[in-house]
Amino acid sequence: MVSIGERIRRARRAVGLSMRDLADRVGVSHQAIFKYERDEDVPSSGVLLRLADALGVKIEYFFRTRTAKVSGLAYRKLSGLPRKAEWVVLEQIQEWLERYLEVEDLFPEQIRRFALPSSVDRRVSSVEEAERVSEELRGAWELGLDPIKDLTELLEEKGIRVGLVDGVDGFDACTFQTESGEPIIAVKRGLPGDRQRFKLAHELGHITLEPAEGVDPEAAARRFAGAFLVPQAAARKELGQQRHNLSHYELHLLKHKYGLSMQGWIYRSKDLGIISERVFKSLFRLFKQRGWHLQEPGDALPPEEPKYMERLVMRALAEDLISVSRAAELLGKPLDQLRQEVAMQHGGFSADFGH
Repeated sequence: MVSIGERIRRARRAVGLSMRDLADRVGVSHQAIFKYERDEDVPSSGVLLRLADALGVKIEYFFRTRTAKVSGLAYRKLSGLPRKAEWVVLEQIQEWLERYLEVEDLFPEQIRRFALPSSVDRRVSSVEEAERVSEELRGAWELGLDPIKDLTELLEEKGIRVGLVDGVDGFDACTFQTESGEPIIAVKRGLPGDRQRFKLAHELGHITLEPAEGVDPEAAARRFAGAFLVPQAAARKELGQQRHNLSHYELHLLKHKYGLSMQGWIYRSKDLGIISERVFKSLFRLFKQRGWHLQEPGDALPPEEPKYMERLVMRALAEDLISVSRAAELLGKPLDQLRQEVAMQHGGFSADFGH
C-alpha cells in the first residue's frame, strides 16, 4: 500500500508543483511538505483537505489501496521532454491506471487481455513492410477496407487500455506497459480527432511491429498508422492509381470519412506513389504558406473518448456495488460534470445515476 506521503509526492509531481509551490497553496511551511512526503509527519484532516484541493484530487485518493506502476516505457522514452515534464506525464498515467484497475477489480470476468493474432507476422525488414503487417492485422480483426468508426473503442475491445491525460506541452501520446506486461496507450486530452486517431494508430504500430536492426521504428510506425487507418486498396479506390494533383476539399471530405488528416492523406498518397515527390512538396508548401500545417481548414474532426471504464463504473453504480462519491472518485471527475458532458454529447440526455 502506498503511504499518504508518497501519495502527496506523486500528486504534486502530476500537477508539476514544487514543494514550495504546494506549501504556499496549502498555507503550511515548505518543511512541513518535506516531512509529509517523507512520512516523518502526518497532515491533519484540515491540511489534508487543503492538500486535496490544491492538488486537484479527492480526499479518497490519499487512502486508495490499489496501486499501479507502469514498468517504464515499453517501447520509447519521452526523451524530448525535460525530466520534470516526464514526471508529470508518468504520474498522471499511474494515477489514471490505478483508477482503471480498481474499476476492473469490480468485474474481474470483464477484464480484457491483448494478444496479437498468430496470423500476424510482426517482423519487418523495411519501413514499407509495415503495410503488410497492417493488412494482416486488419484481416485478423476482420475490419475489411471500411473506415474505422471509433479507433479508441476498437483498441479497448482488443484489450489495449487507452487513457486520456492532461499531459504537458510537447507530449501527444506514448505506449507503456503495466507491471504484468499489458499495453497502455496514453494520449493527451484535447487533441483534434484526426491527430488523436493517428497517434493511437502510431502507438498500435509500436505495439505490433518488430523492426529489424537498421529499420527506423518511428518511420515504420508512421507507415503502419497510415496503412491501418486507410488501407492501400481503399486509398487507390478513393484517389485512383495516379494523380497530378489533389483537391483541398477532396482531402477534407476524405478526412471526415476515414479520420485521417488532410496532411495524412497527402503523405499516404506519396507513400503509395499516387502522387510524385514534386506534387507532395508543392502541396505541403501551400499548406505551410496558409498556416494549414498548424490548423487544417474546415470543420474539425471531434476527438474520441474512451468509454469502457465509464460503462463499468455506471454498471457498478446501478448494481449498488459503489456509492456516488466512489463513482466520482473512480472517474476522476464530479458527477455533476459528467452529467453536463453526457448532456452535451448526447443531445441533452439526462444521465440518471440512480442514487
